[in-house]
Amino acid sequence: MLKAVILIGGPQKGTRFRPLSLELPKPLFPVAGFPIIYHHIEACLKLPDIKEVLLIGAYQPSEALNRFISTTQRELNISLRYLQEYTTLGTAGGLYHFRDQILAGKPEGFFVFNGDICCDFPMVEMWNFHRQVEGNGKHFTMLATQATRKQSLQYGCLVENEETHEVLHYVEKPQTFVSSSINCGVYIFTPEIFTHIGAVFLQNQADVFNGGDYINPVRDCIRLEQDILSPLAGTKKLFVFQSTRFWSQIKSAGSAIYANRLYLSLFRSTHPERLARNNDNGPKIIGDVFIHPTARVDSTATLGPNVTVGAGATVGPGVRIKESLILEGALLQDHSCILHSIIGWNSSVGAWSRVEGTANDPNPNDKHAKIDSSTLFNEEGKLNPSITILGRSVAIPTEVIILNSIVLPHKDLAYSIKNQILL
Repeated sequence: MLKAVILIGGPQKGTRFRPLSLELPKPLFPVAGFPIIYHHIEACLKLPDIKEVLLIGAYQPSEALNRFISTTQRELNISLRYLQEYTTLGTAGGLYHFRDQILAGKPEGFFVFNGDICCDFPMVEMWNFHRQVEGNGKHFTMLATQATRKQSLQYGCLVENEETHEVLHYVEKPQTFVSSSINCGVYIFTPEIFTHIGAVFLQNQADVFNGGDYINPVRDCIRLEQDILSPLAGTKKLFVFQSTRFWSQIKSAGSAIYANRLYLSLFRSTHPERLARNNDNGPKIIGDVFIHPTARVDSTATLGPNVTVGAGATVGPGVRIKESLILEGALLQDHSCILHSIIGWNSSVGAWSRVEGTANDPNPNDKHAKIDSSTLFNEEGKLNPSITILGRSVAIPTEVIILNSIVLPHKDLAYSIKNQILL
């Protein structure tokens, strides 16, 4: 029997995802028609031995989270529970705090996922690799992929023995180049991992009482990457499975557009019934497009490539949408144009208006290039060109242009804007 754990963080995380995370916990943000972590849970179905999925994070229970859990359990027929941390415990601290729940039922092992990744999860291949490794059943496996030399500095980097696939060295976000192999944030652990996390936990406790900081103690916060993986490297207990499938982080709102593209392309082979098709009575579809069954799309509209239209959204006559996410309840009036943008919940775009952002894609000439989670502002304090985001219930009037801008929720615009953040 196996289990899976998804680390979803807390409200103090995901600040780069604002204003979208102001309305909804980032792990529940819809990408390709489904919440980000829904894709993780669905991937677990590839291994029938996974009997339970645990969500660990510091979010307060909410109607949205409870509804997601109940709906997903019913749709996917898998046990799903949320375990709330009493404070931010770090990527390994949460695992250790809830070790009894994870080990209940005596699982042979358990997968651990970071909640902010987009991936074609190679579950079966990774599990088969883990079982074939000569590690006496007390070893651990991590998923890795290749990045460019420059971009590797933004991730955890590892050096492996190419014959045995043992991790010889691991550094989280190194200052200088270590390796182009980067950590994907997917792991297979056996119960033995809690021995290593427990040793760090006890050392943290001892440090506090031996002259540590009593006011702001960090004894409960344990980082999986720095505190656990780095010491395990070179001990013949940590191995790596290299993946050539797509992988990306979802750090900024712009990366959600890219993740949407990747998951829609995956639907071609896994769920072709989810993709819209051209027919005589429907809109013109170009490439991969997801339209929720409750959305209303005029037959004269043109959608695609890489477009998702959410539940209850309305797309009027002559509308053009490309590389965008249209969220639940949004209204796009006649002949509006949406390019490289996210239209928030219940927002409206007036007739003949144009909402456009700038694509933030990886270098197409390098197969190992990843998307850059760039900062909002450059060194001169000016807003970097990025996708355009309309928060919840934003109203755009007719015949205006919104370019490379971020509009926070509940704003009524009366004029065109360019390269601005409207608070």
